[in-house]
Amino acid sequence: MIKNHPKGLKVLFFTEMWERMSYYGMRGLLVLFMTSSIVDGGLNFDNVSASAIYGIYAGSVYLATLPGGWIGDNIIGQQKTILYGGIIIMLGHLSLAIPNINTFYIGLLLVVIGTGLLKPNISAIVGSLYDKNEELKEAGFTIFYLSINIGSILGFFICGYLGENIGWHYGFAAAGVGMAIGLIQFKVYGKLLGDHGLNPLNKLNKNKLKLYKKAIILISILTTFLFVIGLSNSWSFNPVPLANKLTIIIALISVFYFLYIFSYGNLNPEEKRKVILIFVLFVGAALFWSGFDQAGSSFNIFAYQYTDRVIFNWEYPASWLQILNPLFVVILAPFMAYFWIFLGKKMLDPSIPFKFGLGLIFMALGFVVISLGAKIAISQGSVSAQWLLITYLLHTIGELTISPVGLAAISSLSPKKYLGQMMGVWFLASSLGAIIAGLLSGKATGGDLNSMPELFNQIAISASVFGLVLIIVSKPLYKWVFKNGMP
Repeated sequence: MIKNHPKGLKVLFFTEMWERMSYYGMRGLLVLFMTSSIVDGGLNFDNVSASAIYGIYAGSVYLATLPGGWIGDNIIGQQKTILYGGIIIMLGHLSLAIPNINTFYIGLLLVVIGTGLLKPNISAIVGSLYDKNEELKEAGFTIFYLSINIGSILGFFICGYLGENIGWHYGFAAAGVGMAIGLIQFKVYGKLLGDHGLNPLNKLNKNKLKLYKKAIILISILTTFLFVIGLSNSWSFNPVPLANKLTIIIALISVFYFLYIFSYGNLNPEEKRKVILIFVLFVGAALFWSGFDQAGSSFNIFAYQYTDRVIFNWEYPASWLQILNPLFVVILAPFMAYFWIFLGKKMLDPSIPFKFGLGLIFMALGFVVISLGAKIAISQGSVSAQWLLITYLLHTIGELTISPVGLAAISSLSPKKYLGQMMGVWFLASSLGAIIAGLLSGKATGGDLNSMPELFNQIAISASVFGLVLIIVSKPLYKWVFKNGMP
């Protein structure tokens, strides 16, 4: 499947795989660790606070991709930005491995910064590998997406087992080791990337370049100072109001950035229409991730507290149920990649807005299923894991019609000089969705089980309505955007 693709894809595949192993391995433990009692080695946070912190963390990860993409585009190039980001991620996970509340927050902050540097730039390089082979780009991103999910499986399996059965901090340490393996692989085989992402895309004059580098160094020093202060003082804050404010801030940043690019980005009329299309997809993606990211919060709590996980008198870790999503992706992604190519050859490939609409509807169906499961759990106390299995299957189908398709769309639709930044902006949809997911999870799990079905149904209704709208308007919208010729 990969033989017709650029050699550099293998390097990025394994780098992303190990980075995602570390990210999802830690994510699978995060809420469970925060809500676990002090006696069990946890932080004894309530569900509302833990969900809000999860949302803030996950949202900040993707928020950081915007400056990370800019640094790769303008300062040091995408390859170096990936390397430095990976190092910072590794240090973050190792900080989480230290059993201390202050190092816990420091670790989260380091992972946020590192992921912000790595994530948009590695996706941008994947896109650049296909500049001369656009017909393979969507399939290439689907293959790249496999790396994310193979890494997720490894992370949930290894870190989940160590964290829930040996000790939480052993799971976090394993995440750091995974990132270290990814860094070694990237450094050894990075030459296969050639010049792709080696140098900044936009050449700044020497004075501006020196100024920006000094600013980055200053920010790094201030951040280090913050870490030192954090180590000597107790970090305490109310996460829910912070999450609400951050939601508004990210939404405003996103809107203003699109307005700025549209108005002052020196775009031609066709590029402006493409930016409008990206914004529509952005809204759909944000709505999708606000539901999909319940996997790490409310679904994880539901698995831990209300799901029967006993097999042959052995209770498997709750975080292992999150393996279902990446496992389904690994199974289904090759078929989806071939399916889109097959439809394209028959001139039947649906437009990108149409695919996004389908993805949202599948996600809505998943929430209908888990809502029914929650209703049964209310009367019985617990339910079979099959309810989460079906939900994850439906959400995975939705994910495969949105995430790799969206990455390929951004790579193709974005003005070339803003590619890294637009990748960062695209991940803001994930950021916005993640924070909203944390807040929704807090509402779903903050009380008793009775609050879950109603909220899950509300998410299902919102997603299905927007999905149907996208499907209905997809054809006229696409014709308007590409009035000078369809891609």
